[in-house]
Amino acid sequence: MGTISTRLVGEMLFESQMGNHKLTIDVPPSMGGSDRAPTPPEIFVASLGSCIAAFVAQYCNRVGIDATDLEVAIVFDKADSPTRLTNLRAVITLPHGEYGNREEALRRVAEHCPVHETIATMGGLNFEFHDTKVNVSA
Repeated sequence: MGTISTRLVGEMLFESQMGNHKLTIDVPPSMGGSDRAPTPPEIFVASLGSCIAAFVAQYCNRVGIDATDLEVAIVFDKADSPTRLTNLRAVITLPHGEYGNREEALRRVAEHCPVHETIATMGGLNFEFHDTKVNVSA
């Protein structure tokens, strides 16, 4: 089981602890943020894009496709009621890769990144509230 903890550090600025790494997160100005760091939706989209890129690059390296300058752009719309990202689309560019008839294999590899698999199969999220710090690893 993994755990990533996020805490408010002040003035609507947050810090997430991921093992030995820390990530600073801000919120949009409409929520009191000040453009000091990426917003949660930006981090979510970057997580998806980097996960896809890692799986595609690994596959390319394994089968001899040149992955130099590989880029994954995640294109999306923002919607309200409920507030969410919609119409997500991954645009994968392999400018030096001769992949010929392997586009379908590349698609399957990209679809198997854990972030995409989580989005595709996620049924919901359970919420718990506590008034004291609890051991969440159990």
